[in-house]
Amino acid sequence: MSEATELPVPDTVDVRSGPEVSEELLAVLPLLGEWHGEGQAAGAEGDHRFGQWMRFSHDGRAFLAYESRTWRLTDDGKVVGPAVRESGFWRPRGQDDVELLVASPEGLVELYVGSARTTTSWELATDVLARTPDAPDVTRAVRLYGIVEGALMYAIDRAGADEQLRPTMSARLERLR
Repeated sequence: MSEATELPVPDTVDVRSGPEVSEELLAVLPLLGEWHGEGQAAGAEGDHRFGQWMRFSHDGRAFLAYESRTWRLTDDGKVVGPAVRESGFWRPRGQDDVELLVASPEGLVELYVGSARTTTSWELATDVLARTPDAPDVTRAVRLYGIVEGALMYAIDRAGADEQLRPTMSARLERLR
């Protein structure tokens, strides 16, 4: 097998370099870039802090590629190990409508639909949710993202069968680039 080489089509997080940004991306363009920070999660094993890296990139077509990695932190900030990982796509539809497709290695695939509330906030709810037999019991979810004073903040609420939505994850991330 030959050595890995650079891809012939660039994938970029910077609007000043790489392929031209599609006009259709205007509703999600402020997300473009790499973000890093900390948040709080709730789960079966209890509440905990986490660190997070998130990347939104484009290749000139009318979607943003999305990747997120988190790692569990102790109360004093020591890294314990990997946590939630996701990848997907943000797809603008029209001036304010947005779709978000997210897959995780826990066996959960979520399709969200929603809208850009302003040029820097997005509210999405699941339209379709698919789970493998051993995936977390999630039947619906809501995500709220916003850029506040230059930071990307978000909250994810989820519900299982016959349950109310409950806070699952939230974070404040600063732009790396």
